[in-house]
Amino acid sequence: MAESRVFTAEFRVAAAERLLNGESGSALSRELQIKRSVLYRWRDRYRKEGAEGLNRPRGRPPGSVARPGGAKKPATPPGAADAKIADLERRLGQLALENDFLRRAFKRVKEARSQNNAPGEARCTGK
Repeated sequence: MAESRVFTAEFRVAAAERLLNGESGSALSRELQIKRSVLYRWRDRYRKEGAEGLNRPRGRPPGSVARPGGAKKPATPPGAADAKIADLERRLGQLALENDFLRRAFKRVKEARSQNNAPGEARCTGK
């Protein structure tokens, strides 16, 4: 994966101003070796928010991830995680018991079928 480059706010402002002064986006992109879409994004942010808009920290702003219904993540009580883990472990144990029971039952059915299909024995066809 390509290593991401970090540009100073002054560099981004200068690139945005060059675009606003009429320089070609393609030529500027080749010269600075930056994607045109990034340059245009800087230009648009510079138009909207000024130099301060290009001085923001990298990454998503806090709280920008939308949740269904606009609700914030509910606070969980301190012992809730331990209780959830205990509940999941209990359910896992129950499923393991059911799985073991069904595996043994399937084995018995398979054995009973193989005995009924043995050659030379009379079979009940149900007719």
